[in-house]
Amino acid sequence: MRRGAITRGAVLKALAEHDEAGREAFLSKYGFSEARSYVLVHEGREYDSKAVAGVAHKWDQGRALAPDEFSGGKDHAAAWLKRLGFQIRAVKNPDWARDEVILACDLVMGNRWKGLDAQDHRVIELSALLQLLPIHADADRNDKFRNPNGVARKTFDIATRHPDYRGKPTNGGALDVEVLHEFLVRPDQMTEVARLIREGISTGQLQDLTQADDVEFDDDFSAPEGRLLLRRHRARERNKGLRQKKIDSILRKGGSLACQACGFDFEEVYGERGAGYVECHHVVPLHEAGEGKTKLSDLALICANCHRMIHRHAPWPTPAELRATIEDRGASRLRSAATIGKQRGWEAAVPSAVQKGKR
Repeated sequence: MRRGAITRGAVLKALAEHDEAGREAFLSKYGFSEARSYVLVHEGREYDSKAVAGVAHKWDQGRALAPDEFSGGKDHAAAWLKRLGFQIRAVKNPDWARDEVILACDLVMGNRWKGLDAQDHRVIELSALLQLLPIHADADRNDKFRNPNGVARKTFDIATRHPDYRGKPTNGGALDVEVLHEFLVRPDQMTEVARLIREGISTGQLQDLTQADDVEFDDDFSAPEGRLLLRRHRARERNKGLRQKKIDSILRKGGSLACQACGFDFEEVYGERGAGYVECHHVVPLHEAGEGKTKLSDLALICANCHRMIHRHAPWPTPAELRATIEDRGASRLRSAATIGKQRGWEAAVPSAVQKGKR
């Protein structure tokens, strides 16, 4: 479906045709199945979004689109309908994010590793908080999103995965086990993480952060503390004012802008184009980085490669720890090269000795 292929008026005609024929007959006539991802909500009624978009194409372009003619994936039709001003709602709620499981696990730990009922005021409070987290788009939520019943089930998913639980575990996932393990290994730190998430939402600080980096997080970035605190961490690192102040403070002291992990200097390699360029890494761990101001001593100058390597897997190494790894690897390569050199020297000496013996 190309841009502008359907109009709002055509969609309304498709909805009217749906109402007149009935859902089953409408879907059967045009070869569509029931929506499994998103539905269109109009005047209190739900409609299969892909089927409606396909039939709307008939009213604007002369023929209906078949189900396999949508080129943009399962969300393509829903996205177009949303652009036309229609309300789109998810059929199923999204999986729990790490931040959400952290808050639920913190609640279970506070309840002596026992699940909580949906009527418990703590579950109701957590349900309200989870609905405020800026992680899942509104279109991906339905009317049961993180309601008290769902939150209560999650607390039992976590509680029944505890090592001391002797019964049959409920239908939890791998993420529940991972977060539970983090709480068992470092309870004080993870409790503080949960507190920081709650605090960040109540103050509005975490809600104001952009979701633009989330694709990058999913690919390579790893943080047991969750996505929201990682967003704040990255926002601080990318603060242009702080970065420039850090650079100025280093230069005033006669230092260079070389990477504090590997020593790479952009100006030395790229000349004028690289002058004054380097990235900043916030060295304070996420569970310790609260609402306070970032100090220049909290920032380290780092090249893009080393910065990505630091963030790639938890626990994150400090620039000094990464530098030690690089130096160890370099020393190992030198030892290997020396060994190979000796072997080649020995191999070259053997034929020479044989020739001397023949003489």
